[in-house]
Amino acid sequence: MSTTTTIDRQGAAPAASASKHPGRLSTWLQFLAMGAVWGASFLFMKVALEGVSFGQVAWSRTLLGAIALGIIVLITRPRVPREDGTPGPVLPRERVVWLHFLVVSLTTCVIPYICFAWAEQFVSSSLASIYNATTPIMTALMATLVFRVERLGLGRWAGVGVGILGVLVIIGPWQYQAITGSLAGQLACLVATLCYGFTFGYQRRFLSQRPIAPATFAFLSIGVSAVVMLALTPWLALSPIELDWTIVGSLLALGVLGTGLAYIWNINVLRAWGPTGTSTVTYVTPVVGVALGVILLGERFSWHEPVGAVLVLFGILLTQGRLPMPRRRTPVVE
Repeated sequence: MSTTTTIDRQGAAPAASASKHPGRLSTWLQFLAMGAVWGASFLFMKVALEGVSFGQVAWSRTLLGAIALGIIVLITRPRVPREDGTPGPVLPRERVVWLHFLVVSLTTCVIPYICFAWAEQFVSSSLASIYNATTPIMTALMATLVFRVERLGLGRWAGVGVGILGVLVIIGPWQYQAITGSLAGQLACLVATLCYGFTFGYQRRFLSQRPIAPATFAFLSIGVSAVVMLALTPWLALSPIELDWTIVGSLLALGVLGTGLAYIWNINVLRAWGPTGTSTVTYVTPVVGVALGVILLGERFSWHEPVGAVLVLFGILLTQGRLPMPRRRTPVVE
């Protein structure tokens, strides 16, 4: 999963007492581990699909991630102080908060995980990782047009436009006379990132201001998703399987690392660097995903796919305000 501003991943701002040593080695190691694990997730999905169904991939990674995060919350028991200074509950008690997390669970895990796993039956892991990088573009659209929690200036709208152009170049519509597996897989990747964009806007609108500890927020997002996946077990997880150590290892890495521990690393980096610095993981994950797909799986690209990826990344830079548009100078009248 990618970020726009990573603050929206956890639904809570970083602690005011952020680390005074943002460049320390442990923070850098967690940032690199987070980018590597999220980038490698697409390789893990592709390998796992050799022995289990796409539904079982989504089901397994969600449950394993929920177990990992649940153990962390159980051990650390994170709490946010109330206004009177007393520690608040570990888990929220308001029914409406749980209903919000049900919505978040569907668009954070259930739908995207199923879409990406299904898509990788038809597209390469490298291409899926490139499409995952469109999440900031989708988030900008959702936050601006649907939830209206942000306003985009001209430069950021230009970034959205460049990003959409990049997606079109990657798809290469001139190649298709009709819907094919490859085209449907690419569209499924875009549905997944559209869900991520919805999630970030929804969290910012309804959950970001609530006093929920970041680790608890991550656990609830994945934990409620796991409950939904369990309810879908008859449709997702009961088909035959063929396991070997590579498939089991890929599922464990997807769940425990990519859907579990990486969220905790994300919290620590967020507190040390803030949302802007942490969001640069957006640029790491597709590089890792493409490199692993090419080196380990022998995946190859057509000319338009890397060209489109460069356009998408350039669009992200513009959308996040990292490449501001030149301002027109107003002539000074003397």
